[in-house]
Amino acid sequence: MLFRFSARLYGFTPTRLMSIALGIYAVGVMWLLPLSSVVIAQDANAPDAMRGKQIFERRCTGCHGFDNDKEGPRLHGVYGRKSGSVPSFKYSDALKKAGVTWDDGNLDQWLTDPDKFIPDNDMDFHLAKADERADVIAFLKQSSGK
Repeated sequence: MLFRFSARLYGFTPTRLMSIALGIYAVGVMWLLPLSSVVIAQDANAPDAMRGKQIFERRCTGCHGFDNDKEGPRLHGVYGRKSGSVPSFKYSDALKKAGVTWDDGNLDQWLTDPDKFIPDNDMDFHLAKADERADVIAFLKQSSGK
């Protein structure tokens, strides 16, 4: 009763007080909503090992097996492995001598332009899209237990 009386004294009815509260809430939501979409967008652009597996199966398995050598060496366990080190595969001299231990950075360079990264290697394929490279690298990293 006291609240109703004092609120009416200042010209605020319960309905008007509720409208003010809802208005403040709506302004807060409108102010915070764009911030939440930035977080969602960042998650959507994060490397995804499942997408990487799909890309690997579509784009890489023509030359590479996961557990067996083909025209290219098997790629299971490639992340963290030294270049040219699968004993059952005959690598180019350039790749054997490169001494690269495969990680995010050098796999990205390799998949972007193998000849620029290690000249005179035998790989003729590249992944032009940065998001596809990141996804494939995430898949190779995850499947290597890293």
